Amino acid sequence: MKPRERLFLFCCGGFLYYLIETMWKGSSHWSMFLAGGCCFRLIGIIRTSFERLGTAAKCALGSCAITGVEFISGVIVNKLMGLNVWDYSSLPFNILGQICLPFSVLWYFISYAALYTDRFLCTEILDTEYEPLAA
Repeated sequence: MKPRERLFLFCCGGFLYYLIETMWKGSSHWSMFLAGGCCFRLIGIIRTSFERLGTAAKCALGSCAITGVEFISGVIVNKLMGLNVWDYSSLPFNILGQICLPFSVLWYFISYAALYTDRFLCTEILDTEYEPLAA
């Protein structure tokens, strides 16, 4: 996969996440574009590197990846930079107010859509594919 194709997928993921969040809560933050791009790329890597896994397992891995990106970006953006983009402190099973179980469950279903969106973009638009991680 060429660097410009990677950038295209990153931007698609960032834009889609920004759009979803804006529709969900009425606004978003530029940092969510970056987080969404990272998450989308990770889900594409999961899709091609774990071909033998079923869709449910890939969605579970996607949820873990998104939750991890959300935690890291939350600590940086909200705690270190003090931008206070989100705070899950009032939600159950949260860690530092940056991640929580209800959103991790939501990320499972978002991962399902992202897996198929990534496959469509790679095969139908870019006519390319990720190189799977070494086994």
